[in-house]
Amino acid sequence: MKKEIGILLLVSTVLLSACGTDNNGGDKQEESSTSSNPVITQPQQEGKATESEQKTKDSDSWSSENNEVKVTPVKKDKYGTTEVVSVEVNGVKKEFNWQVAEEPRVFYADVTSDDKPEVVIINNIGRGTDTSIDELHVLNSEDLSEIKVPNYEEVVAEHIESHVTKNKDGKLAIKVKAQGEDYEFSYDVDPGLEVQDKLLFGGTVTYIFENGKIASDIGGSIGTSPIYVSNFHITYKFDSVKNAFIVDQIKVEPFKSNKS
Repeated sequence: MKKEIGILLLVSTVLLSACGTDNNGGDKQEESSTSSNPVITQPQQEGKATESEQKTKDSDSWSSENNEVKVTPVKKDKYGTTEVVSVEVNGVKKEFNWQVAEEPRVFYADVTSDDKPEVVIINNIGRGTDTSIDELHVLNSEDLSEIKVPNYEEVVAEHIESHVTKNKDGKLAIKVKAQGEDYEFSYDVDPGLEVQDKLLFGGTVTYIFENGKIASDIGGSIGTSPIYVSNFHITYKFDSVKNAFIVDQIKVEPFKSNKS
């Protein structure tokens, strides 16, 4: 009996020793694996941030036709939309907090009739099913100071009046006064459509640069889900006394109703 007990104790000692050796080896392997693969959690996040920053740094710049003006993304938000850009011309560089949703249109031309070219940048800041909003920036090419151009809200407030009346037959009677000139037209809508008593603006704002002239198209709409009933085509001219652009002409174009 003593001999059998001794054998059992010897076997238990050997088994315990083997288990201890296996555990130590496993711990060492885990430590080795962790130390040789540092990109598991935080390093992966750092890698993503670095990749995003690098993408911004390496992103293609946008230029005028003959590369006189260079516009470069500097900072993007978490959705990838540019929110800070750098503008460079004639060795002068300046940063602007401009949102850029898609490739801007960049021009280098004399728009103030002073025989010196200016920087003209048109960028879209948002586009949807019934919306498209442009922003316009005109810069002095010597110091990149911005030359004022009235936005659509200022144009509407100063130059446009409108009144909308819904008749019993469902037709809208729309009256517009733009720069003192009167326009009247009708528009067919469903009788149950709720409409406001004046046109709404801001759903579509498109800037145009052609033949050295700046213009814009602004849509006038009715209803909460905008129905565009007219277009306002606005041309601008430079006022040297104000050192700013002002409205030159406004043309109102009614849209035909799609209602059969």
